[in-house]
Amino acid sequence: MGRVSAWEALLLGLVEGLTEFLPVSSTGHLTLLFHLLGLPVEDDPFLKTFLIAIQLGAILAVLLLYGKRFAADRGLWVRIGVAFVPTGAIGFLFYPLIKGYILGKDGVVVFFLFFVGLALLLADRMAERARYEDVKALPLGRVAWIGFFQGLSALFPGTSRSGATILGGLLLGLKRKAAAEFSFLLALPTMLAAVGYDLVKSAPAVPKEGWELLLLGFAAALATALFTVRWMVAAVERWGFRPFAYYRMVLALVYAYFFLR
Repeated sequence: MGRVSAWEALLLGLVEGLTEFLPVSSTGHLTLLFHLLGLPVEDDPFLKTFLIAIQLGAILAVLLLYGKRFAADRGLWVRIGVAFVPTGAIGFLFYPLIKGYILGKDGVVVFFLFFVGLALLLADRMAERARYEDVKALPLGRVAWIGFFQGLSALFPGTSRSGATILGGLLLGLKRKAAAEFSFLLALPTMLAAVGYDLVKSAPAVPKEGWELLLLGFAAALATALFTVRWMVAAVERWGFRPFAYYRMVLALVYAYFFLR
């Protein structure tokens, strides 16, 4: 098991909660943080499992904030189910590739941090002419394409699950707030399936002390995600997605300077 201490697990959980639902790539930030802490995420199966498992805290935050709306709105269930089908298919088919090779690759992270930032900047301008204020008004075919965008994000660290989902929503006609909130809700089945599948596969290899670290990271991610989700909705309504796009591109350049030289 990688030598991750309690304070490092706490820090990683805080960063996960702050970045999971922002379109800035939580995986990119955590991979960078692993580098700064000197933790060998590319070579350590436990660290890869930790990177995925602490997302449970972020999932619980969305359930606490949107659970009542989700439970009461069957039309929303249909949209989430339709979008999850292509996401689930891509994740299931390519899980060995994601876990065994792609996760933690610096060059991939840098490229998609920058590229998706640029695409998000362009899509945000298109959102000024967006047609749909609610995802329930979006045709089901377009909803499925949003799920496809999300599924592709799992293949390329640095893309950002929320970034890909929001980008897809904007390109397919959703207004900014609707794209952000559908990204939060679509995270529920997507992240539960991905995290649950990984834990079932990896649980026998996690030592006793590893579960304590996962719990610590989970709690930190939950606390910070509760704040982040609320803040993001207000920020998007005020500034759009441009600040996140510029941030991604600057982060990609900084990341490349320090770790791809």
